[in-house]
Amino acid sequence: MASQNEGGWFADGEAYEGYVGRWSRVVGRLFTDWLSLPADLSWVEVGCGTGALTETILKHAYPASVTATEPSEGFLSLARGRINDSRAVFKSGDATSLPLKNAEADALVTGLVLNFVPDKQLAIQEMCRVVRPGGTVASYVWDYSGEMQLMRYFWDAVTELFLDGADHDEGKQFLICNPGPLEDLFRKADLQSVEVRALDAPTVFADFDDYWSPFLRGQGPAGAYCVSLSNDDRERLRNRLKDALPIESDGSIHLIARAWAVRGVVPV
Repeated sequence: MASQNEGGWFADGEAYEGYVGRWSRVVGRLFTDWLSLPADLSWVEVGCGTGALTETILKHAYPASVTATEPSEGFLSLARGRINDSRAVFKSGDATSLPLKNAEADALVTGLVLNFVPDKQLAIQEMCRVVRPGGTVASYVWDYSGEMQLMRYFWDAVTELFLDGADHDEGKQFLICNPGPLEDLFRKADLQSVEVRALDAPTVFADFDDYWSPFLRGQGPAGAYCVSLSNDDRERLRNRLKDALPIESDGSIHLIARAWAVRGVVPV
């Protein structure tokens, strides 16, 4: 889950887990429940990252098999080390060139990946290639410009403080991460019965440090921007976020992480 690893943003699996991996697990379960596919299917996951969605599929979708592909060796190593299930196979592979045969899967999914793929239409065509007629292709991405709140608070603060802030905002970089563009992408690939849905996961941080410290590990565009700042500017950003976030009396911070999910059926 979450890696085509464009720009080298995601290289450390453990750091990714502390940043958004813990929340992507919750969204992955909502996504799998929404798909509600029959048991004993052959699944493919593109861009498996640390294996969070792979685990969810194995536990809750009752597949016959899951072939998980991922271009980052660091993520692959972590996923292989964490998941010991004979139904799961991990392969090195890019979204636009999958190491799979035509029509070998019943379902193909990808979580938090599409926005990092430069040629999205080619990727969707490649995904459709490996799914049998009548099978399902589905994906989800963070709602960067809206209710992926932990990132939205961050980028709003960056934009307020720094002249170049808006240029780095993921909400502006990843326009595909909205219902209309996602639906259009799937329809242009001739997928049928296309649906888009919001998936909202609660994200509760124990305290401000629980929210702030993952950005300091340089993961993703937000983390990379954070560590690129001078110490003084980073402290300014920290203080602005501390003022802006809805911190409860016990110090906890209650946000939501919204993802947009899309699915379609390969024509028969």
